[in-house]
Amino acid sequence: MPAPILGATVPDHIPDRPPKTPPPPKRPISPPRPDTSLATTARAGMLVRNRRAANWQLAAASWSPAKAAAHVLRRLHEWGHAEVNGPAQELTELLVRTAVADGGRRVSVHLADQGREALIVALSHQPVHAAADPDLLPELARLGARSCGTDTAKDGRRVWAVFAL
Repeated sequence: MPAPILGATVPDHIPDRPPKTPPPPKRPISPPRPDTSLATTARAGMLVRNRRAANWQLAAASWSPAKAAAHVLRRLHEWGHAEVNGPAQELTELLVRTAVADGGRRVSVHLADQGREALIVALSHQPVHAAADPDLLPELARLGARSCGTDTAKDGRRVWAVFAL
């Protein structure tokens, strides 16, 4: 045995096995998988400013078009537009009937007016991948819509019409 170094402590017992080795390192965190879905742009949300607006949520049921039309007519009358019963009712019923046909659980109806025009929007809250009915837009125009349209996104199909008050 070698001579002890001054000031050093000498262990009385020398172990017969090596000290415990540390555990191996854990697997490194793998980088996130690449996104293989198609890149899409966000649909512009509805923004209503500086005008009167109202909205309602209804169950997607057979009675929803008539109830939505009653809500829209009542609000238009409150705003002083009592002479638009026919076009407003027919347009609202067709828009909501189209949204109900998409098969969601609820339908949102939005109404806004500006100047001598009103906008009615129905949102189905059900993502639809089927093609839109080709007769819908001509029918909306026949009922008195000055402008109308439809678009589809993850949150459902939106159908809308602008008509004169």
